[in-house]
Amino acid sequence: MKISLIGSGVMGEAIVEGVLAKGVTERRQIWASDLDSQRRTLLKTKFEIKTTASNREALKQGDVVVLAVKPQTLPKVMAELEGLLGTEQTVLSIVAGASMATLSRGLKHRAIVRAMPNTAARIGEGMTVWTATKEVNAVQREWAKSILEALGQAVYVDDEKYLDMATAVSASGPAYVFLFIESLIDAGVHIGLPRDISYKLVLQTVLGSTLLVQKLGAHPAELRNMVTSPGGTTAEALLALEETGFRASVVQAVIAAFEKAKALGEEK
Repeated sequence: MKISLIGSGVMGEAIVEGVLAKGVTERRQIWASDLDSQRRTLLKTKFEIKTTASNREALKQGDVVVLAVKPQTLPKVMAELEGLLGTEQTVLSIVAGASMATLSRGLKHRAIVRAMPNTAARIGEGMTVWTATKEVNAVQREWAKSILEALGQAVYVDDEKYLDMATAVSASGPAYVFLFIESLIDAGVHIGLPRDISYKLVLQTVLGSTLLVQKLGAHPAELRNMVTSPGGTTAEALLALEETGFRASVVQAVIAAFEKAKALGEEK
């Protein structure tokens, strides 16, 4: 499988690193374009792939053309590439808020895969939700799936509406988790822990708690109850979180991100 990467920022680099690490394709089968010469040099040096400043040159090389540009530059890129894709090529877009209809109309191409990965893709532990138009055949779907699974876990959905929901939960989700981690570290420091010790305690606590949910397969509420002794310290802490609206704040944050994702799609 030949891959053309249009846009070689952080997520583009993650895709190259992932597909090479998982043996999805070979170095000589990857082309990457970027206007930034430093990015091109970095990718060429680090991965020994072909790079170019021309999106058009990169596009014509791939079986799968990955769009990894910023949302605000997408209209310009689509205008540049409009009508140039062959019927045998597939577009795989990770551009936030860009619907398949927008991509198909802007590129004059029907075989579109739309995906929403998250930042953990950078270490092969990402979560991606994806879908595809009916013009994407079985072989092309397998190509897309293999690329996305090289970034971590991937879930296919039949209805595109779930992509904006995934944007609010799993794509934006790491930021919520990072904020919680930061707050918990600061709280440890506030009560007297040295920052390096608080940092280590919090990171392992969050990691271990996540793995426990995964391995036991239990509902988080059940595990929370196991930790919460009647009249104990955890019960007191959870009461404080409920009184300050912790649960409601998380729900409202996800709703706000979801509404913004939909609005971005409508703007395009």
